[in-house]
Amino acid sequence: MRDVLRRLIAGELSEEDALAELRRLQLDELGGRARLDLGRYLRRGIPEVVLATGKSPEETGRLAVALAERQGQGLVSRMSDAHESALRDAAARASMALVRYHSSARVIREGFTPERVAAKAGILTAGTSDVPVADEARMVVEACGIQARLEADLGVAGLHRFVGPLAGMLEWGADVIVVAAGMDGVLPGLVAGLIELPVIGLPVSTGYGRGGAGEAALTTMLQSCSTGLTVVNIDNGVGAGAAAALIAGRVAQGRRRGRSTATMASTIAPAISKPNTTPATVRDASAPPGIAKRAPKPKITTRTAASSHGKPRRRRP
Repeated sequence: MRDVLRRLIAGELSEEDALAELRRLQLDELGGRARLDLGRYLRRGIPEVVLATGKSPEETGRLAVALAERQGQGLVSRMSDAHESALRDAAARASMALVRYHSSARVIREGFTPERVAAKAGILTAGTSDVPVADEARMVVEACGIQARLEADLGVAGLHRFVGPLAGMLEWGADVIVVAAGMDGVLPGLVAGLIELPVIGLPVSTGYGRGGAGEAALTTMLQSCSTGLTVVNIDNGVGAGAAAALIAGRVAQGRRRGRSTATMASTIAPAISKPNTTPATVRDASAPPGIAKRAPKPKITTRTAASSHGKPRRRRP
């Protein structure tokens, strides 16, 4: 968008051409089947993610590469092995890099780096089976230019295991924490009851028998006694990552405003402030509480009344 505006100001584009370019930045249609929402990142700070489920491997690769060509990166979630193979081939043909996150991936155009956001998002998982979904959240966070850190296998079956990693996450300076858990889904509520940071619960479809598809974890998180716990849908790593990125982005924006205000205040304020060392006068000094000021009253000179003839009256001996 900045490039289009610069070219418009420089006279390289007419108003009609610039308008067409901006429209193409917002929406692009591929073969009459897919409409890429290219303006989503500009509107919300969250890039579009291609859901591989239900798409052919070739179509998935083509969409991801098209997104990377137009906005620098293309994100794909829920890949199978066939999807990954096709995506890797498509990225190689386009001379693009591929960053894998278990069953998710990012195709990145050469020379592209997301605009860095001065914020951090922590991600915890109850078990190693929850990592693929948690990694999906990490992909979205890092695609938004936010630093992410993942700690795994901290479930409540061995409660002592999560104390150290959680303390390390707080010392690292996380602004928001995503907690992924399957089975009974207790860990997010436990974390939310111990810290003051925003916590996002991510239920995962791991477990046995009834509730093993994630319903038990979802119900537990929704019924948590820890107030303020935010919960996304089952296996919705993209949604959890997007929520974490939006929260962390607002935190970074608040920090920037705070630094700007502090800089402005220090610029306006005088460099050296000298205290008033002039001693108080009698008039300025205040008396102790409950005691009236006792300043001497001015003397009034009495005059002898003059007679009607204008001469002073003589006193009798």
